[in-house]
Amino acid sequence: MNVLIATPIEAELVERIRSVDPSNRITWEPALLPEPRYPSDHRGDPEFARDAAGQARWNSMLSEAEILLGIPGEDPVQLADTVARAPHLRWVQCMYAGAGEQVRAADLSHSDLERVAFTTSAGVHATMLAEFFFMGLLALRKDFRRLERLREKERWAHWAMGELDGSILAVIGMGAIGKAIAKLARAFGMRVIAVTRDGQAIPGVAAAYSTHHLHDALPLADAVVVTLPATDKTRGLIDRAAFAAMKNTAIFGNVGRAAVADQLALVEALQNETIGGAVLDVFDPEPLPAGDPLWRLPNVIISPHTAALSARENKRVVDIFCENLERFANGQPLRNLIHATEFY
Repeated sequence: MNVLIATPIEAELVERIRSVDPSNRITWEPALLPEPRYPSDHRGDPEFARDAAGQARWNSMLSEAEILLGIPGEDPVQLADTVARAPHLRWVQCMYAGAGEQVRAADLSHSDLERVAFTTSAGVHATMLAEFFFMGLLALRKDFRRLERLREKERWAHWAMGELDGSILAVIGMGAIGKAIAKLARAFGMRVIAVTRDGQAIPGVAAAYSTHHLHDALPLADAVVVTLPATDKTRGLIDRAAFAAMKNTAIFGNVGRAAVADQLALVEALQNETIGGAVLDVFDPEPLPAGDPLWRLPNVIISPHTAALSARENKRVVDIFCENLERFANGQPLRNLIHATEFY
């Protein structure tokens, strides 16, 4: 199989890919890829451009490729151009868990979507996102900013801190990220309830609700975290009414996709103290514009959509890719396959 590495990765990971099957032709020319700005940067230097000879070489490699690792530039426009220039292309292993949104935005034809399979890196970022959510949850429950103000002023004061033990966490979406969050929650002594599409019972979860019964779950929770992708069925799921259904002390977290929650309604809920605070890694739009209230609200923990990034990310994605290479060669179903109707 002709495999083209279309994203910056480390040389040792290229050798790992080559070791799957020495008969595969692995094409990797790092000079034709953007320089990463930080570990596991898949977009690379935004000023990167190939010269005429380099672009001709790149187009030639695309024309022979059957399998791609990565979407060039992580850009839907480049993805559409890539598919058009790669008549033999059959499968793209994407580097993002939410790559379905990129595939949707590329506006590929029905025939292209039938010809080319797309798989995501779902599961790779679960631990990092779970850790980030609990970092923020603890910071808000323990009033970390108050501690910092006291330290700066060298003041000594006592108050009763909040705690996680014995509280209830509602996890909306029980994929890999939701399961990783639930695991940490149990370690903190929290009671986990889940909201999923079908509301079926889940091992280790005290109670499960379907999305149709979301508003039955929300009033019970001391913290609520969204891990869902953005699909036609999830967009706007957490709306003004959902925030109103939460406790006024509840901490809301979103480590899934911004479109699942109405951001204007979230800002209102925070400003009006309808909820107690928020822990956010995703926003609409991104980057979050200067002057947006979320930058300044004291009860918000913000990550500029960087909470999932890890120096070990490339290795984890390549592990999935190598497993999928074997599956592809053997005609077996691929892991994390994007469905071309829901793009999830």
